[in-house]
Amino acid sequence: MNLFVVLPVLAVLVLLAFRRVPLMAWAVAWWAGIFVVLRWGFAIPIPFSVLSIYMSIVTLALLAYMTSSDERRAQVAGPIVRLIVEPRYRMLLAALVVLIPGAAAANVWMQAKAPLEAPFFARTVHPASPASVTVHDKTIDLDAGENPFRSLETSNPEEFRKHVADGKRVYYENCVFCHGDNLKGNGMFIHALAPIPTNFDDSGTIPMLRETFLFWRISKGGPGMPEEGGPWDSAMPVWEKFLKEEDIWDVILFLYDFTGRKPRAAESVKDAVEKGH
Repeated sequence: MNLFVVLPVLAVLVLLAFRRVPLMAWAVAWWAGIFVVLRWGFAIPIPFSVLSIYMSIVTLALLAYMTSSDERRAQVAGPIVRLIVEPRYRMLLAALVVLIPGAAAANVWMQAKAPLEAPFFARTVHPASPASVTVHDKTIDLDAGENPFRSLETSNPEEFRKHVADGKRVYYENCVFCHGDNLKGNGMFIHALAPIPTNFDDSGTIPMLRETFLFWRISKGGPGMPEEGGPWDSAMPVWEKFLKEEDIWDVILFLYDFTGRKPRAAESVKDAVEKGH
């Protein structure tokens, strides 16, 4: 977690509780605090669609709490009634009457403005990778390159298992939320994602790909998807912002090790090109 975000939020909420602020102010502060923590408090980015689901649950929970007794309902209704009837709040009330419907209308207008036309290109599940990518100021050759730790599988099995173990740690700290405990693409965020996460245990996924391809997709994420990978927006984060190069290679080793799959060999790629596939 990002303690520079979480700790100030907790400090503010504790201060408000200590000062016994009105219930309405308390509820608004909690709603805003939870939003800030979910949005910026985690090193692992939460998809906005999932954030919307969480905040809907938070909103319902706060409303249930504020209306759970006559005393709490009176505390909530009091400020609202004063806002409506007291002359000193007329300017604020007028502003809210204009701003709230205006914000709703602006949101509808922005959504309606999006084009609904079908894309002119077909979507490719595994789009062609570039010849190379730059990650942490280092150029990675995707065509001729290899996982730098794959050779340890035969030359130094003990060291290889250490890299696989590190890959397991990286996966369950970062990837499990979308790709699931069993790597089948059924993590807790799956119902809020389109397209759904990759099922690594599918025989049509990672066994068909080279490890350098996976390095490209993991490091560059959804924003690094080429045009042919559309029209859907992948929620895959740009993991090079959060992981070291070695962590990415290690998690790739773990994917193949856990599923019992083998990566596509470089010779297979060359043969496919020569055969025109």
